[in-house]
Amino acid sequence: MKIEIENNWKSQYSVAIKMLLLGVMGIFLLVPLELIKSVIRERQNNSDAVKKEIALQWASEQTIIGPVLNIPVLAGKSATGNEPVKNVYHIMPENLAIVGLVNTEKRHRGIYKAVVYTTDITLKGEFTIPEFPSEDKTQLIGNEAYFSLGLTDNRGVKGSVSLKTNNEDIEAVPGVRDNDLFSTGITFPKILSGSEKKIPFEIKLSVSGTGEINFVPTGKLTDVKISSSWNSPGFKGNFLPAERTISNSGFTAHWVVTNLNRNFPQFWSGYSYKPASETFGIEFILQVDHYLKTMRSAKYGILFIALTFLSMMFAEMTSKKRFNIFHYLLTSLALVLFFSLLNALSEHTGFNLAYLISSVSVIALISSFLKPIVSEWRPVILISGSLIFLYAFIFVLLSLNDYAYLAGNIGLFVLLAITMAFSVRLNSKENELYSN
Repeated sequence: MKIEIENNWKSQYSVAIKMLLLGVMGIFLLVPLELIKSVIRERQNNSDAVKKEIALQWASEQTIIGPVLNIPVLAGKSATGNEPVKNVYHIMPENLAIVGLVNTEKRHRGIYKAVVYTTDITLKGEFTIPEFPSEDKTQLIGNEAYFSLGLTDNRGVKGSVSLKTNNEDIEAVPGVRDNDLFSTGITFPKILSGSEKKIPFEIKLSVSGTGEINFVPTGKLTDVKISSSWNSPGFKGNFLPAERTISNSGFTAHWVVTNLNRNFPQFWSGYSYKPASETFGIEFILQVDHYLKTMRSAKYGILFIALTFLSMMFAEMTSKKRFNIFHYLLTSLALVLFFSLLNALSEHTGFNLAYLISSVSVIALISSFLKPIVSEWRPVILISGSLIFLYAFIFVLLSLNDYAYLAGNIGLFVLLAITMAFSVRLNSKENELYSN
């Protein structure tokens, strides 16, 4: 009886020592995991740098503001004399309709890629000349008036651009005459007569950009309709589409924004307001951001290692064979290698296929390594089955967005419950063995 108690105590002591050593090993394995995460971040930074380089060579993301009618006026008197002060009034359209067709394509630089586009846009609407504030004296300088259209990157403008108004075609000139509203864009000089109260306009614009295109609701009523063959758009900004349709063949989106939805008026002088802060638009998203998913999977690395250690210990308890610390170390290194292999493959094959290849390869490697050690299939099947379940579980978590955190906690709770039940069963068998 004394010998049985002593053997039981030695067995428990041995298990405790091994668990302690495995815990220390798990902590040290966080170092290669962090190194792999740093490599993933570096590759992602390289991808972002390539996107910026393509944008510099093609054209950056575009934000279209306007058009805006700008009228210089002489009003009041200066502080030092009787000369009137010259102000520029910026008048927003009474209504603005924008219709655009966006043609996208992927540009590659090595293994990295970015989405570029060329869009043909028509801007139609009408300006209403307001009654300017009554001051000591207000004189409209009609021969210095101009329309302006804000663009983020003028390099994206394709061909010539003109503004049609009242049977008149006004050719665009580069740059903007003032920086009150925006710093880059094009200008359409216009001579106004004092009798003009309503000015219709139409602009046909072909512009290129990278990644996304945005608009500003400058009209008292702004109506924007955009369509494209790109099937994974992201709608962003201060306003979401009132209607949208997304299918495998592309998308259409329709925005309707009134002046009550924005935070700037229909006209003002100087730089009191910045319309560029009220943007909305479309981001052309690459369907698989494998760097993000690979980084998320690497964050579960310690979970992979801990549950694999636990499976190996259960396999030891259900068989007469034992794994030494070196076997645990090699197995855990194979698990760590999974994340590096996943990142490398996903750059070429996409995330889903890379995940399948990497997980099958690692499970096969670990199974073929452990089988000669235990000389039987039951422990190997237990370890391999737990790895298959774990890889499948993590893949489901990576595929979820809003419910990933909830599903993860539920899954861990179930795993803990199964582990507890299994350990109780093993403990009962041990007690029966020693009691006999």
